[in-house]
Amino acid sequence: MKKRNYSIEAGSVGTLQAPELPYKPKLPAAYRPSIGLIGCGGITKSHLEAYTKGGLTVAAFCDKDLSRARIRRDAFFPEAIVTKDYREVLDRDDIEVVDVATHPAERLPLIREALSAGKHVLSQKPFVLDLDAGAELVALAAEHKVKLAVNQNGRWAPHFSYIRQAIRAGLIGDVLGVHFAVHWNHDWVAGTPFDEIDHLVLYDFAIHWFDALCTFLPDRSPKSVFATRAHSSVQKAKPCLLAQALVEFEGAQASLVFDGSTRAGGYDTTFVVGTKGTLRSEGPDLGRQQVTLTTSDGTGSPDLDGSWFPDGFLGTMGELLCSIEEDREPENSAANNLRSLEVAFAAMRSSETGSPCRPGDVRQISP
Repeated sequence: MKKRNYSIEAGSVGTLQAPELPYKPKLPAAYRPSIGLIGCGGITKSHLEAYTKGGLTVAAFCDKDLSRARIRRDAFFPEAIVTKDYREVLDRDDIEVVDVATHPAERLPLIREALSAGKHVLSQKPFVLDLDAGAELVALAAEHKVKLAVNQNGRWAPHFSYIRQAIRAGLIGDVLGVHFAVHWNHDWVAGTPFDEIDHLVLYDFAIHWFDALCTFLPDRSPKSVFATRAHSSVQKAKPCLLAQALVEFEGAQASLVFDGSTRAGGYDTTFVVGTKGTLRSEGPDLGRQQVTLTTSDGTGSPDLDGSWFPDGFLGTMGELLCSIEEDREPENSAANNLRSLEVAFAAMRSSETGSPCRPGDVRQISP
């Protein structure tokens, strides 16, 4: 990724003016296609809040449970159709983009059919359970000359997006270390379908941080991952809510700590070390974060607008639409996201075996 140059304005001694960076979700200049939503589960409320905020239109809602499709339609786009049959969505010429928000196992054939029907696709995360199947989808999208992107909405959380843009602009030089620590209560999953996901934290939750890590170090391939997981003494959920991972790069390192059984005083931090400075983000939760940039010129914090929910979801769809309008690959392309999944899959296997794993060696997972 080509770096852009941004100047840092010095303020009083020890302070600096953090530069304006393009961290906000971007929408295309004119392209406003009709969108079809396949799968209308809980997370799609955030999808639809984002699309409404961005002035986008959803023309069809599809779910095997027709009542769920009606609820979403009535709340956001009452003129849209509802259906149980996703083929009705794919057969409509006016729908050019499909948001596939089902679970991974059932998503794979849906994406195949959507791409073959000439639709651009935004896939819910985690993208696939099989890296080779993901590569086949990437090839299928290229064959049909359509775009395939992944809803890695954390990339457009304001703090992650600003940090990524600051790294890209060269504000802290070359990255030497990336360190995440997330302390929150994930015990809400007890008794829900998520309670049956064995690798709940490292798979369904941590994929956002593995993905952020790969975007902070876009030109360096990780060499190995060592991860552990454990149950806390107070959790009610079945899966392990404690997990951590160490990722080794050539000339850089990363650590990820997930305390998913934090009963009070939740806290979330990101710390990026560069050859010319550091970037720090911290706050009580994922939605409230303060970013601080420190260089030899001093320390300063940007005033960031927005929040991960729902702005992150506008970022993923907006980037896909921009890529269609500009005829380029989206930054959140499926091909790009496979690199993040390689790290996540390696972490999952390492936590099972107790040994480091090389990203890319673990091709399939059963979360």
